[in-house]
Amino acid sequence: MNDHDWLVEQFEAYRNHLQKVAYRILGSLSDADDAVQESWIRLSRTNTDEVENMGGWLTTIVSRVCLDMLRTRKSRREELTLVNAPEPVNSHEDESNPEHEALLADSVGLAILMVLGNLNPAERISFVLHDIFALSFSEIASIIGRNEVAARQLASRARRRVQGAKATADSEDFKRKRELVDAFLAASRSGDFEKLLEVLDPDAVLRNDPAFPSWPVVHGAHAVAKGLAGHTQDARPVLVNGSLGVAIAPHGRLLFVLELKIVVGKISEIDIIAEQTRLLQLDLTEMND
Repeated sequence: MNDHDWLVEQFEAYRNHLQKVAYRILGSLSDADDAVQESWIRLSRTNTDEVENMGGWLTTIVSRVCLDMLRTRKSRREELTLVNAPEPVNSHEDESNPEHEALLADSVGLAILMVLGNLNPAERISFVLHDIFALSFSEIASIIGRNEVAARQLASRARRRVQGAKATADSEDFKRKRELVDAFLAASRSGDFEKLLEVLDPDAVLRNDPAFPSWPVVHGAHAVAKGLAGHTQDARPVLVNGSLGVAIAPHGRLLFVLELKIVVGKISEIDIIAEQTRLLQLDLTEMND
């Protein structure tokens, strides 16, 4: 076996693990694929004679690639597309424990979504690698370019945010609001005027984006329902800066967002955000239907 074939064999042995690491960090399968591919490129260009632990070395490399991708994502969001909710990677080609996979999937569900935009890259890397993949803080420190104490603090800070978000997501109030948003979407998609009136406050207000001043502000549940009925076919529930909202995104391309204000079990205010600059300033994460 020549050196190239040996490298390919080594890489393929760890590909499934690397995919999981990248997916947990990035929350996107396509981005995870890119990170794994970049890791292979770096491996193929590296002299591995002194690498004693190939699995650990590759985990470090893919984590650094993900860190670079997160930093780029933070500084340059060129396309307005929605971030898919992290879901379990359903492959067990390696010898992973199915019970651990279930816990892992739960740990990066809605709670991560609710803080996704507020975790900086170093916090996210530290939390995922330590709490999900059990890397030591000394290993993480070398990846993020901080000392061990800083890595521990970053993971702890992220953990507190995730735990706080999990408590919110598990609360009855949040569940009721999610049910209300789902009912709102179902009614607006089908054009069910009466159902829309049921979820709207009688004095509901619909405000259009300031970028379109010719569009009026609509007052009253009847007028709002009339304006929305049948016009949200491509809508989906999202978290907008950590709060429930709606995104209209045909084929994954974001057109506009509805910020919702919910008071006493009714939608009282709807703000339409459509101007590109404003959309880019939002932290949007998609939720499972």
